Amino acid sequence: MFAVALPPDLDTRPLTLADAAAVAELVAEQERHDLGRAEIDEADLLADWQRPSADLESSSVAVLDGDRVVAYVEHLGEERYDAAVLPSYRGRGIGTWLAHWVQELARRRGVAVLGMPVPEGSAGDRLLIALGYHVRWTSWMLRLPDGARIDERPLPAPYTLRPARPDDHEQVWTVTEDAFLEWSERGRATLADFGAQVWGRPGFEPWHLQVVTGPGGRVVGVSNAWNSTDGGRTETYVSRLAVAREHRGRGLAQALLVASFGAGRARGATSSSLSTDSRTGALSLYEKVGMRPASTWVHRAVTLS
Repeated sequence: MFAVALPPDLDTRPLTLADAAAVAELVAEQERHDLGRAEIDEADLLADWQRPSADLESSSVAVLDGDRVVAYVEHLGEERYDAAVLPSYRGRGIGTWLAHWVQELARRRGVAVLGMPVPEGSAGDRLLIALGYHVRWTSWMLRLPDGARIDERPLPAPYTLRPARPDDHEQVWTVTEDAFLEWSERGRATLADFGAQVWGRPGFEPWHLQVVTGPGGRVVGVSNAWNSTDGGRTETYVSRLAVAREHRGRGLAQALLVASFGAGRARGATSSSLSTDSRTGALSLYEKVGMRPASTWVHRAVTLS
């Protein structure tokens, strides 16, 4: 099918929900090799895979050595995919085969540009360069140093910060998607898909989703965070931080960060992190509150002809 074939001792099949733990460990091993620590959590995969729009059967392939998943790729829809290869299986053409597989799938679906994020300078980055991928944008994983705190910023009246309630969910979705789609090149997530990744994420607790309400009690700011542990270290990760455009410049985002990091710290976290990219223009904002880049990622993409 492709110019590069898989080694004959390896098999393939679509991923299933039962593969979540194996794929999470595969990605974690790759991240530890490339970054020195794992950022992935099994719940991240389950949250993505349980979205109503997800279709593992037609959109993914696992590469197996016996029963072990040693590589995978998944087309996440539109212009984005994710892939990973165990470091001990690199150099055998597996990554190239996966790239061709997902490119061919995307072509059949009418996708014009396809890409994925990779740590800058990593083996995955070098492979994509060799395959003709270009950089579309840069992103950074930012961390607050151990023991550091962001100074609290009292909310002006009439704003109030609290955990989200179920009856807030549609407003949470609207505020977050409106903010992210100001710069993100993708379609609007449905409420069902969004909910699967937020309040439907495995292990969800009320403190994971905090909101700021404004005039009339409407939700105008959102923070979605959780704790994850790797190598005995627990960290609070802020997955989503959004403030409605007309309510910016009042310290709402900083208040939400303080609340999320504080809630995580109260539950055992010793550090805090989030991700931002060059499309948002928010890097300097986070640096001003003491966060520092821990790793740099590039989103590389290829034009499909």
